[in-house]
Amino acid sequence: MAEAESNLPDITTFFEPIKLKELPHLTHYVPNLQPRPNPLDHNPYFHTLQVEGFYLTQSDVVLRQIADDLSPSPRFAYHRAGPRKHVYFDPSHARVAIVTCGGLCPGLNTVIRELVVGLWDLYGVRHIFGITAGYRGFYSTEPLPLNPNTVLDWHNKGGTLLQTSRGGFDLHKIVDAIQNRSFNQVYIIGGDGTMRGAVKIFNEIQHRKLNVGVVGIPKTVDNDVGIIDRSFGFQTAVEMAQQAINAAHVEAGSAVNGIGLVKLMGRSTGHIALHATLSSRVVDCCLIPEIDFYLEGKGGLFEFLDQRLKQIGHAVLVVAEGAGQDIIPRSDSQKEERDESGNPVFLDVGVWLKSELKKWWDRDHPGELFTVKYIDPTYMIRAVHANATDNLYCTLLAHSAIHGIMAGYTGFVAGPINGNYAYIPLEDVARADNPVNTKDHKWSWVRSVTNQPDFVRS
Repeated sequence: MAEAESNLPDITTFFEPIKLKELPHLTHYVPNLQPRPNPLDHNPYFHTLQVEGFYLTQSDVVLRQIADDLSPSPRFAYHRAGPRKHVYFDPSHARVAIVTCGGLCPGLNTVIRELVVGLWDLYGVRHIFGITAGYRGFYSTEPLPLNPNTVLDWHNKGGTLLQTSRGGFDLHKIVDAIQNRSFNQVYIIGGDGTMRGAVKIFNEIQHRKLNVGVVGIPKTVDNDVGIIDRSFGFQTAVEMAQQAINAAHVEAGSAVNGIGLVKLMGRSTGHIALHATLSSRVVDCCLIPEIDFYLEGKGGLFEFLDQRLKQIGHAVLVVAEGAGQDIIPRSDSQKEERDESGNPVFLDVGVWLKSELKKWWDRDHPGELFTVKYIDPTYMIRAVHANATDNLYCTLLAHSAIHGIMAGYTGFVAGPINGNYAYIPLEDVARADNPVNTKDHKWSWVRSVTNQPDFVRS
């Protein structure tokens, strides 16, 4: 017994103090800023004075690591999201700017709607404006006045009714416009590139010592933002992807040696492809950016598909848009090409893979019937409105952001960590990524469902 105990790992450092991630606050650089009672005290729908613990305090935190190994790695906690007893904005003087940037994502209009309704109904803010056309809209278009009636049914519509764009980030023009228009709350909704821009905006506002709160609401249908549990729109995307996969399955099963090929979103991560594969149970192979798959030779894609077609006569192949980019031939100019956000321009892996599959079959099975049906539902998925789960999520994100900024916090992101909403330093989120871990149980589950190879060359 004593010998067995001596072989147990040393866990004496496991419960060492957890590092609390501190948040920037307007009082850190704006002098003489005084707190005031929270307007929720006078809201008939909230019993702030009768309910003990209604308002959160500095001791309310959310742990990032709740299930981990016993290694003495750093452990972090974040301030829990929610209303505070005091606020640092007079609602009658608050001027709010809301902007959406980057690509479309289910739930964008819901977030905008809930920001407007939450600010109006919870805190009595009346000066709320939408910035159209993304970051460039701060300095190139007139702000759009918003109120609850304006946004009444926005949650039932796809896209963003504020319009969006990529690029157009001119730091000094943006902050000048914020200052000149007397905005003192800025809500920025966008992906990783947008969050990096938000960090720069916050830093410049801090440098100028402006009384302006900045909050980021991460938007990426790919679910590639780190730290938070998931990004809004992701569950809707996985749900919508089922329609494309089911159609590919029908097409493949209705043909002799039929392959249904579906390309899903996922530039740097394969979360949509992974979760859609697990949800559908009809996918035979899932290719994501995190694995280096190959076509020819033992253990390659062609060998696997050949065996699959011999076994059941058809196959369904799901590929994330960022998969295989390193093996698709491209010219020198294509290698240097960038989009307006500065990201490398990807070639269409679906079109390339369809072509390679046909070449392989003609070479190895001349004269035999073969069909590849290629489905790319990207824009159909991006353009739909959020499902019920994402609509609820967007509401909680918006209200969390409002409570935080009214409490004087700035330079932060609101998001769920282990199911609890928290405030995370904006810079941390802008730096964090969220790749699929191909060494964990979930990816093993994918392989067990599809029976696909691991694509590790021997």
